[in-house]
Amino acid sequence: MAQDKLKMIPLGGLGEFGMNCMVLRWQDDIIVIDAGLMFPEEELLGVDIVVPDISYLTENRDKVRAILLTHGHEDHIGGLPWILSELNVPVYGTEFTLAYVEGKLEEHQLLDDADLVEMIPGKRFTLGPFSVMPIRVTHSLVDCVALAIHTPVGVVLHTGDFKVDLSPPDNRPFDLHAFAELGKQGVLALLQDSTNVDRRGYTPSEKAVRPRLDEIFAQTKKKLFFSCFSSSIHRIRLAMELAYEHGRKVAVIGRSLDNSTEIAQDLGYLDVPQGLMISPGQIKDTPANKLVIMISGTQGEPMSALSRAAVNNHKFARIDAGDTVLLSSRVIPGNEKGIYRMIDHLERRDAQVIHDDGQSGLIHVSGHGSQEELRLMLNLIRPKFFIPVHGDYRHLKRHAELAGSLGVVEKVILLEDGDVLELDKGSATKSGKVTVGRVCIDSGGTSTDVVEDVVIRDRKHLSEDGIVLPIIAINKRTGLVESLPEIVMRGMAVAESEMFAEARQVVQRTLEASSSEEKADYGVIKEKIRNDLKRYIQKSTSRRPLIMPVILEI
Repeated sequence: MAQDKLKMIPLGGLGEFGMNCMVLRWQDDIIVIDAGLMFPEEELLGVDIVVPDISYLTENRDKVRAILLTHGHEDHIGGLPWILSELNVPVYGTEFTLAYVEGKLEEHQLLDDADLVEMIPGKRFTLGPFSVMPIRVTHSLVDCVALAIHTPVGVVLHTGDFKVDLSPPDNRPFDLHAFAELGKQGVLALLQDSTNVDRRGYTPSEKAVRPRLDEIFAQTKKKLFFSCFSSSIHRIRLAMELAYEHGRKVAVIGRSLDNSTEIAQDLGYLDVPQGLMISPGQIKDTPANKLVIMISGTQGEPMSALSRAAVNNHKFARIDAGDTVLLSSRVIPGNEKGIYRMIDHLERRDAQVIHDDGQSGLIHVSGHGSQEELRLMLNLIRPKFFIPVHGDYRHLKRHAELAGSLGVVEKVILLEDGDVLELDKGSATKSGKVTVGRVCIDSGGTSTDVVEDVVIRDRKHLSEDGIVLPIIAINKRTGLVESLPEIVMRGMAVAESEMFAEARQVVQRTLEASSSEEKADYGVIKEKIRNDLKRYIQKSTSRRPLIMPVILEI
């Protein structure tokens, strides 16, 4: 038994933001921490979401005991429907996290078969050789936990996403005491959130935004459109408190925001005073200076409520001159274009837009710990081994350097997706790699289809070089071509008439040079036309459009 080692294998989230998924394995037992998605980059044309490749889990399906969730953000729970459709294992999460998960699984018709188990901060539970203790942490979402996992070789502590907020609005502070206690007992490995490793100092408390928001509520003369992430329950609660204090009614617009406020009310995170909320239909009957409209779409998503309202295309939300639009969120890298396009539309309507205004007080604070909090945790825990998680490679590297400079860690290990780290009581060594990667998913309606690389390549091809459809009418009885071939071109700049005429001649010559037997075999004749036309177009335009001959039988 002496050679038994604990294996730690990241399947996602180490080398990118999103897709967080970490595997812990002891002999024949596997537990998975988080099951996130990420949103695609621009070059993944038409792909809706990206999830981690879980081949390693499907190959070891009989060993997977459970999936443990640290909190309810998409980059930690968004891949669940995809994973549970492949592996139906119990899912552990806090009450609020599971409420989000239920909605997600219901959408994909997976809820009836799911085994969801609530975990309570401070209450230990056992899964095979692992004994798990959830510890309360603070973040931009409520009910988040770190996981202290007691294994046969020592404690592995996974922080999840966190910042150290000792006076959060819900009075459920970061449990410093539990972390200090763990540090005393000794921690084998610490896996810590690297998101804000570039930021100096401390991340302000959620309460720090109140003074500036209060000022904006007081100064707004007409309607106030308030937009924040739908999962920022603290921010939603603050906006409702301020609306009540300033004598304004609140209407909630947008599916995600509606859903979040409903869950938060059900679970006691939002205590809405009687008569404060009105339905979107009542907006038109309420004076403008008595209104706060909470609206989703802070990242300029094309079909979000705020984007539609910005171009005057929303049934209930109408933005008039003099209204104030407050974006209480950060710009997620990659979304700048969409957000500034939306702000331009709002400015055209003569609305006052307040976003990212660090000059005159805070309108948003991060949910992730800055350098001082990361140092504080390292000093409290003093782990033997330190592994930075959650972030691009440069963030992990900075975090590793920060941990190394403190001198409280025996060994700092930089892992990337797919690396296998083997741990025992005294050593931690990398021992090979497993298959990892990204699975692109197109969720048309409720069905989720995996998009193969070849499909993305075809989409890229079409977007760059266009498509050419030669249409040939062939008489079924005689096998003769009935008329001169038609050519349809799309997405090609070279639409000169001689190009069309010449392309038709090329197809005509191919047909004339083919025997009646070849013409009767549509597969052969299509291939001949494709090759000849491809050669001609490439020679005359240096482009390689997708060529799809169509044969009409007459």
